[in-house]
Amino acid sequence: TGNERALREAPQIRKLISDLDRIVQILNCDIATEEQRVRVFDRSDVTYPLLAITLAARRDNLRDTLAVFEQRLATIKAPPVDPVAA
Repeated sequence: TGNERALREAPQIRKLISDLDRIVQILNCDIATEEQRVRVFDRSDVTYPLLAITLAARRDNLRDTLAVFEQRLATIKAPPVDPVAA
């Protein structure tokens, strides 16, 4: 049934959320590094680095994607699977 399929999807969605969240964190670090390198931190400054602008756009798109997956996961209402020690 659809509910069973959704329950099987839940662990995959959680993994994807985790992976995307890690990428967002990496992008945040890369943005901060580029701002520090150029010593410009204000996005409205004309000298703000193009690389940081591009990375921020990618990060923001990933955040939007994360929100969609989190919403999907919430609709599944599946309990998280806790690893059990053998």
